[in-house]
Amino acid sequence: MRDIPSEDLVEGRAVIMKKPHPCGGNEWEILRGGADFKLKCLKCGHLIMLDRLKFETSVKRVVCP
Repeated sequence: MRDIPSEDLVEGRAVIMKKPHPCGGNEWEILRGGADFKLKCLKCGHLIMLDRLKFETSVKRVVCP
């Protein structure tokens, strides 16, 4: 598990993922949280869904608003 507090993983926050998206962007906006996370790429607008475990291991850091 990552050392990112779950209070920081709320809707509307941006996160930087370890691997970049094929469009070249690595910043994602959290649209929905819970057992699954819905994310939107901030560069191209692509939407993805990840389960909590995969999401928490893929997050590099949270971008402060």
